Amino acid sequence: MTDLVQQLTARVRGRVYPSGADGYDEARAGFQLLDPHRPSVVVAATCAEDVRAAVEAAAAHRCPLAVQARGHGRTAPAEGVLVSTRRMSAVRVDPQARTAWVEAGAAWRDVVEAAAPHGLAPLSGSFPGVGAVPYTLGGGVGLLARRYGFACDHVRRFDLVTPDARLYQVAAESEPDLFWALRGGGGNFGVVTGMEIDLVPVSRIYGGHLLFDAAQAPDLLDGWHRWTAGLPEEMTSAVTALTYPDLPVLPEALRGRRVAQVQIAYLGSEQEGRRLVEPLRALGPVLRDTLRDLPYTESGTVFAEPEEPHAYRSRNLLVRDLDPQALAGLADAAFSSSAPVVTVVGIRHLGGALARPPRIPAAVGHRDAGYSVTVLSPLEDGQQEAAREAHRAALAPLADAALGRSLNFSYWPLDEDEVRSAFAPADYARLTRLRARYDPHELLRPNHRIPLAG
Repeated sequence: MTDLVQQLTARVRGRVYPSGADGYDEARAGFQLLDPHRPSVVVAATCAEDVRAAVEAAAAHRCPLAVQARGHGRTAPAEGVLVSTRRMSAVRVDPQARTAWVEAGAAWRDVVEAAAPHGLAPLSGSFPGVGAVPYTLGGGVGLLARRYGFACDHVRRFDLVTPDARLYQVAAESEPDLFWALRGGGGNFGVVTGMEIDLVPVSRIYGGHLLFDAAQAPDLLDGWHRWTAGLPEEMTSAVTALTYPDLPVLPEALRGRRVAQVQIAYLGSEQEGRRLVEPLRALGPVLRDTLRDLPYTESGTVFAEPEEPHAYRSRNLLVRDLDPQALAGLADAAFSSSAPVVTVVGIRHLGGALARPPRIPAAVGHRDAGYSVTVLSPLEDGQQEAAREAHRAALAPLADAALGRSLNFSYWPLDEDEVRSAFAPADYARLTRLRARYDPHELLRPNHRIPLAG
């Protein structure tokens, strides 16, 4: 291992942290605190050449290689060489072309802030702190999704270091197979060091959330579901349901309370947004109403997700539609008083532009899904098995209706069949062939592994 560290130190412009060195723990940490990476060495890359050096060294020493970007979804610890891209966070906007060049470690917050002065916005996610590149590699369903579709459909180019340490400029014209695979196939084919994306002419939205007292609105999930029927594509919405634990760190008004939060992002006037949302207010007592005309730079307030890193696990299913019985089961999971872990149920309304085939085909699957259902639990030591059982039980009523799953919302180690379910059968077979072509020795340890074709 000393030879590996020496080789990296000699070539890498950024920092190299062997296990146990000062700064090692900080360098290997991410937003997900459960089962942290335990690499032999961390490469804090500052440029594509640093990534190439790390890939070459890992291959030469037959060490696995993983990437710690700024995504949320790490599911299993990795050993060997860990490449941290958080120092590669530059964003360059071309307002005339309506594009942005985004380095591997940039968060959506960085892109939103760079685009905003030009009246433009990226197809960013609900949490501004999530990494733009890993989010896009998994497809990317964000606040403007029903109007503009998947984020991956708006990529123009990737810069990619493949497992043989070659640097590719991957576009539809130059590398059509890789370009297809990277848009939805995740980190199975190389290390993305940057991407060029389209920006959209959005500077403001009507958005925020309505927080309901679910104890006095028992049919809220069903009411929200009925409300989504026939909405214009300019309206993207979701609902989250949970029982807050009775803990002193929480506001007293929320401790032990059953709540449901409806999130709204509408691309239209405040007046029209208010008219569309009005039926929701009749569903039950509203504890908090943050809906307003807001600049897109404040879009993180729509979901108002936790900013601090924490430990959690989640599972996801994609369905064409939801029936009242399934929604009642999900409400039971979220509001159970006897559950061993907190279970947060999140449902996102899909359809609209997400359901249309892109101009350039991509690997992302199940465009015909109408809703995404995720169950998530913040965890403490020793709670993983309890969470696994709680999630299985919560999603069981959806099994017959499920089309598959979204890998971006699956924060749990998935087996091969579960990963396969994220794609159309022919697309999955094509992905396994491409994995065998570009990473025949399985150097990469991606978050959700696509196996080599047999």
